[in-house]
Amino acid sequence: MTFRALRVLKDGVNQSQLVSMELDQLAPGNVLIEAAWSSINYKDALAITGRGKILKTYPANPGIDVAGVVKESDDPRYPAGMPVLVTGCGLGENQDGGLAQYVRVPAEWVIPLPGDLSPRDAMIFGTAGFTVGICLHRLLLNDQTPDKGPMVVTGASGGVGSLAVAMLSKLGFEVVAVSGKVEQKKALLELGAAKVLRPEELELGTRPLETVRFGGAIDNVGGSMLEGILRHVNLWGNVASVGLASGHEFSATVMPFILRGVSILGISSANCPRPLREEIWKKLSGAWRPRSLDVFVNREIGLDEVRETAEQMLSRQTTGRTLVRLR
Repeated sequence: MTFRALRVLKDGVNQSQLVSMELDQLAPGNVLIEAAWSSINYKDALAITGRGKILKTYPANPGIDVAGVVKESDDPRYPAGMPVLVTGCGLGENQDGGLAQYVRVPAEWVIPLPGDLSPRDAMIFGTAGFTVGICLHRLLLNDQTPDKGPMVVTGASGGVGSLAVAMLSKLGFEVVAVSGKVEQKKALLELGAAKVLRPEELELGTRPLETVRFGGAIDNVGGSMLEGILRHVNLWGNVASVGLASGHEFSATVMPFILRGVSILGISSANCPRPLREEIWKKLSGAWRPRSLDVFVNREIGLDEVRETAEQMLSRQTTGRTLVRLR
């Protein structure tokens, strides 16, 4: 059986191209998925363009998300025809990924589609929404409550950020959305943000501790932004560290931790334990599901548009979620 895939042929910039593949060229696994939808995440853009060391082997298909139906399986939990999804776990890194019409993976990576989520719905969430789900799980587990104060969401116009704004708002938190894309202000307010600020409007100061202004944060930026927000977090508040858009290093004092009991919560979606993964997807399809999912979709594209879109994403020209239609 021949199918289409985006394949990175070797390490280096601009080494990806659309190819025709046979099933026996896919990496091994015991569940074969007929893919319907995928999406483009920042990590995918790095892999597709060759600007980041994401793929561990070559040639390989990128794409850390996929949803579709089981085509073949030797695991009785996943009969042919079952709607399923896979995010993270090594997909699109050390295993041929979701930017292809067929994907083969180990059974332990596969999650049956919960509730009334369609494959397209699942990919509107994708790794971005699943990551927000882990943030909410860890924040709530560590006693983050609306009465501690507003929650800051940095990088709010991106996939993770926009979903975080909507889901935090649905759970009753006041949300301060931070984005350098001023044209996104109206959209972020419509998603539930109480206030939308440009990064420079935060005025985070430089002292080891500043006036309490926030209950906590979901931070996609890292660097000096993370350092600055920590100085303003209320007693026993939490900051979920998700991304590193401004760099992987930050410098901070221990003052917020030892004088206000502030916690940094590390968020790693790729290696989330399976029981927690299943629990979070059930909540995403139920209590945490935003009122509308389509509002997060910036574009729907085919495989032939993926490379151009990846370049645009790395140039900060995209917002929200980009879905990839595979059929």
